[in-house]
Amino acid sequence: MGKIKTIERDANGLLPNVDYTFNDDGLIDWRKMIKTEHLVANKERTNETDVTKLKDYQLIILLNGIKELAQIRGYTDVKYEVVSPSPDYVIATCSITWTPNYETEAKQVTFSAIGDASPSNTTGFGQYFLAACAENRAFVRCVRSFLRVGIVSQEELGDTNKTNTPRKQAFEETPDKGDPHSLLEAAMKEKNVPFEVIKQKLIEENYDDAETVLKIKDISKGKVFQLISRIKNIKE
Repeated sequence: MGKIKTIERDANGLLPNVDYTFNDDGLIDWRKMIKTEHLVANKERTNETDVTKLKDYQLIILLNGIKELAQIRGYTDVKYEVVSPSPDYVIATCSITWTPNYETEAKQVTFSAIGDASPSNTTGFGQYFLAACAENRAFVRCVRSFLRVGIVSQEELGDTNKTNTPRKQAFEETPDKGDPHSLLEAAMKEKNVPFEVIKQKLIEENYDDAETVLKIKDISKGKVFQLISRIKNIKE
């Protein structure tokens, strides 16, 4: 049985046995920290299979690559908030509390991102595990955004060329079902929340150009997701 190895970070919050790559500004180039074994070619963008010859927009990063980056960077907590505004639509928010390092001025930082899943943006078995797909998408987007990685992940891709399945066909018969703004309107109607209340809340929270918001579709999708979650949690 091998000995337990204690992992300790140095004064900069870095692992001593990791070969970091740095940008000219002194920050870590997390994109270059991705191992080629965790990258595959995006077949919709190129016929080349050698990932070392491809640009970032022609690549896909696998989930294990995202997990490895997160582990190297270091984190203390991962939390998910999952809501389902409709049976065929799931929204997940992933919040990661990152270990302090020199890039964050030795401060602990919590970063969040949103992922959604529906039969129209998933494929295969993913259509039957929408919550898991939404969670994975939120996680990889949180990691990619925080670490400034511009390569799309496999979890974020939907098959736009797939043929109709019973679930997809049923979903397409109600096209507004997956539209966040339509879902917000439905939630407002269900909980008897008038538009004036929504606008006042935007003003109170210093939402950009809140005064000029005249209808639901004027609100950004990111904010819409938050509002849906709050309204759904209103007790009768």
